[in-house]
Amino acid sequence: VMNLIVGVNWAQTGNRMTRTEYFDKYKDLAIHEMVRSEIPASITLAQGALESADGNSRLARHGNNHFGIKCHQDWYGKKIYQDDDEKNECFRKYESVEDSYRDHSDYLKTKSRYAFLFDLSITDYKAWARGLKKAGYATSPAYAETLIRIIEEFDLHRYDMKGLSDGTASKAGKHPH
Repeated sequence: VMNLIVGVNWAQTGNRMTRTEYFDKYKDLAIHEMVRSEIPASITLAQGALESADGNSRLARHGNNHFGIKCHQDWYGKKIYQDDDEKNECFRKYESVEDSYRDHSDYLKTKSRYAFLFDLSITDYKAWARGLKKAGYATSPAYAETLIRIIEEFDLHRYDMKGLSDGTASKAGKHPH
């Protein structure tokens, strides 16, 4: 089955990335961020895929923003504007996808409303997904369930196990599921 994409932008950027291709392309980056910041790779990958339409959204293609992170008052970097909950909202624009992944980790690590997530087991993706929703990461009422479904459908939890074996801090035993 072939996807037929209509529109000028698609002709300029080539074919749409599939969800499987997205995970194959960015799994090592998510594992690296897990080791660096203690955020489950499965959560990072599921959020990245969901928020960026598998790397195909305008924010991802033109702003390297894979997580839908808005500018907020403490952002002094480049900006890209797009309608979201309101018209013409300011989103962070990055030099690379790697910068987007790093900023996503740093954002969760430094915003107090997400601090409680780091008390959860690094392998408990369900608790992380529900916690992100509870902390207000996204406005969709089904956000946690959507992340969990993506993680389970694509077996992304295996990347959490890889992150642990690659040297992530031993938070796995803190709150076993």
